[in-house]
Amino acid sequence: MPTAVVIVAAGRGSRAAVGEDHLPKQYRRLGATTVLAETVQAFVTAPDIHMIQVVVHPDDHELYSASLGPLRHRCRAPVHGGATRQASVLAGLEAIASLSPVRVLIHDAARPFVSPSEIASVIAALNSGPAAICAIPVSDTLKRQAVDGTIAETVNRGGLWRASTPQGFRFDLILEAHRKALAAGETNFTDDASIAEWANIPVQLVSGSNANSKLTTADDLIIANHVLSARSPAKQLGPAIDIRTGTGFDVHKFAEGDAVWLCGVRIQHTHRLDGHSDADVGLHALTDAILGALGDGDIGEHFPPSDPKWKGAASHLFLEDAARRTTQRGAHITNVDVTLLCELPKISPHRDAMRAAIALMLGLDVGRVGVKATTTEGLGFTGRREGIAAMASATLVFPT
Repeated sequence: MPTAVVIVAAGRGSRAAVGEDHLPKQYRRLGATTVLAETVQAFVTAPDIHMIQVVVHPDDHELYSASLGPLRHRCRAPVHGGATRQASVLAGLEAIASLSPVRVLIHDAARPFVSPSEIASVIAALNSGPAAICAIPVSDTLKRQAVDGTIAETVNRGGLWRASTPQGFRFDLILEAHRKALAAGETNFTDDASIAEWANIPVQLVSGSNANSKLTTADDLIIANHVLSARSPAKQLGPAIDIRTGTGFDVHKFAEGDAVWLCGVRIQHTHRLDGHSDADVGLHALTDAILGALGDGDIGEHFPPSDPKWKGAASHLFLEDAARRTTQRGAHITNVDVTLLCELPKISPHRDAMRAAIALMLGLDVGRVGVKATTTEGLGFTGRREGIAAMASATLVFPT
């Protein structure tokens, strides 16, 4: 029985913003990865899942690609969501309707700690019924508030559950229910079980875990990172440390093409950058900066352009290799910074995606990644728009 997953990741998540970091919460760092990547990974590794459809905001394609990295190849191409969660889910369902899945699980991108047992339990419940959702029995005492802010009454919590996700359905039934709700002007449902109830589809409650909570605020993200650290504690450095800094510089000329790769992000342009690999000048400079701090040669020594193996290679492979060399030395990267020198393309619209991509490659918090750009005021080869140059620095900490 083919089972699909629709992961809803089209929200803005403004309550999770910290300072000037306004990335939607699904793209925020979670340990060495991101919230969305952790969520997708849970379904990639789950048995009985045959396709994954992510629904994103129209402005977030670069963030999506940078956030998932290679995991994006395990998902169908993302589709655009709507103004509400309900509209976004319907967009995801319509996107896979032609594939005729028998069952579908609908899951919030901001619930990265969904367990294999929760996924399996919902799927198992669909073998005997048309719908099932993860939920948690209410254990707290509930109070209803009066208009003046005082307690109006204590609510009997007997039989009350907190709805969670994944929520699973027979695909044809939930798609029809969503379509009917839209046609009837019913657009304010906050979860898919509510639509199923409205359509008179019985929904089975499956006991879930409090760990599978939805990340909503900045505090939730802090707690989530502590949870990950407790599961896989990072190696602690002693009080004596050795700090080293490396720098890198690279240049690539333009050639005929329609896009450039810069700091792990593909940008539409009038030309491409010419090189043996994908010619990502920003990642090349940063790779050399890390290798310089390690005292371990340069990118050309480890990945010679004379070797056909690296023809057209994605430059994230080079940067990730430098990160592995750092780990093998018992060191860790604390900060990296890249400056791009070019007249065009404009870098500022892509800066957040570039920072997120580099952070994911190096397992860093995005706050430890800098990406800047400047022009040369029309001077030199960059001023003549013949190519792009990049400078980079990397700070590494070694235990002593």
